[in-house]
Amino acid sequence: MRLILASASPRRVDLLRQIGIEVDVWPCDLPEQRAVGESPLAYNQRVAREKARAGWERAGADPRRHALGADTEVVLDDRVYGKPGDAAGARAMLESLSGRTHMVLSSVAVYGADIDAVLTSTSTVRFACLDAATLAAYVAGGEPQGRAGGYAIGGFAACFIEHLEGSFSGVMGLPLHETSLLLKRIGIDPLG
Repeated sequence: MRLILASASPRRVDLLRQIGIEVDVWPCDLPEQRAVGESPLAYNQRVAREKARAGWERAGADPRRHALGADTEVVLDDRVYGKPGDAAGARAMLESLSGRTHMVLSSVAVYGADIDAVLTSTSTVRFACLDAATLAAYVAGGEPQGRAGGYAIGGFAACFIEHLEGSFSGVMGLPLHETSLLLKRIGIDPLG
């Protein structure tokens, strides 16, 4: 039986295919709200776990199957930047990231009858200073919508990144190193 992916993200499907993993997609629309006093890391891991569990349950809670959930958050000064609600929100996020270094937390979780595990990739990303015309053109192009922090490293926003320390795939939305470690725990070896 194939792995369940509790996400509608085409980027996550593509990243899994990159390492030879085919999945059944069972997206879960869960509220993503950071609790008062919850650290960005605890929030990120909780959401990934909740998605994995919800995907497994939505697919019938078959004890022979496992579900994978993931969550990616951009963090600056302890503020979590989720997906912008509109163009103005995207522009505000990008303006605050301009010329600064932020953190990207990308957690992946596996859930099933025999496992409830999560691993996290932490990356640092430094943006160049973005002028008003660049911001306006990028936001108008629509790429920020549906992206944590209002940008897609796998798209045009790659031009904004002066330095990346960590996981490129994690910043894209699914840290493949951590994912492969979890998959091996449930008997799925991408290499073998």
